[in-house]
Amino acid sequence: MENLSVIGCGTMGHSIALAAAWSGHFVKVFGLSDDEVGGAVKGIENKLSVMVDNQLFSKEEASRISSAIHFTTSLTETAKDATFMIECIPENLLLKQELYHQLERIVPEDTIIASNTSGLLPSDLSESMKFPNRFIVTHFWNPGHLIPLVEVVKGANTDEKTLERTMVLLKEINKRPVLVQKEIPGFIGNRLQYALFREAQALLDEGVATKEDIDAAVTYSIGRRLPVTGPLMTADMGGLDIFSAISDYLFRELSDVKESGETLRSLVEDKKLGDKSGEGFYKWDESFSKEMNAEREQTLIHFLKMDVKSQKEQ
Repeated sequence: MENLSVIGCGTMGHSIALAAAWSGHFVKVFGLSDDEVGGAVKGIENKLSVMVDNQLFSKEEASRISSAIHFTTSLTETAKDATFMIECIPENLLLKQELYHQLERIVPEDTIIASNTSGLLPSDLSESMKFPNRFIVTHFWNPGHLIPLVEVVKGANTDEKTLERTMVLLKEINKRPVLVQKEIPGFIGNRLQYALFREAQALLDEGVATKEDIDAAVTYSIGRRLPVTGPLMTADMGGLDIFSAISDYLFRELSDVKESGETLRSLVEDKKLGDKSGEGFYKWDESFSKEMNAEREQTLIHFLKMDVKSQKEQ
């Protein structure tokens, strides 16, 4: 079992630590300040409470999980004895590279340094590292304690031992790792997600339908199938001749814009950033925000329970 440390205790950092502690790992988590650590502790407490309420585990188990997560504002303490470190700091290439320089001065050369970046290329991130062979990307999806997927991306110099240890660790913490075999911006998930988002923006900008109906068209159709079949298996089940014929005429009509749509740009310029600012495509008052976040969390817990049940039956 790896000695795991997480660098950064924001939304993703403390969620990843929670997932690891749930699986039985002891985790050290670094935060920049006492205030940041305090926010992470509160976040974990809230998440554990919801998970207990949904009978994922008992209050006693929640207490064990909480006690397995140790927060500190000392990077040296976080790195001490660590054999595997997951970096979860902001998406800034230079900031991440500077952190790796600091870490390489205080950890042995066989300690794996992984990044939770959602799109930066591992070869770029590790280009000035002394030991780039031990660097790898592990892209968890938000919320990290509920969504199983982790995208694993090797850099040009990542060695096979690093990959093997990474896959073992992720499976130990009950994640579903997928190997991205070629470095490419956005990896797999975000490329698929943003292809859908681009088309949704185009439909809205062109006045094809309201935002509510565009969202409903996904939620009540392909969204119902996606938990069971991805796009390629869906095509197999529907008939590849049919999907090929539709591709031949429909691809010409799909959006191929190279930047944000008009509506999205306008909202951002007006500082209407969505849930965090109170308005975006939708209006997010406190009641609506609480309702939608709770509904999404409940849905993710429902699928997580199915995963847990399936694992027990195997």
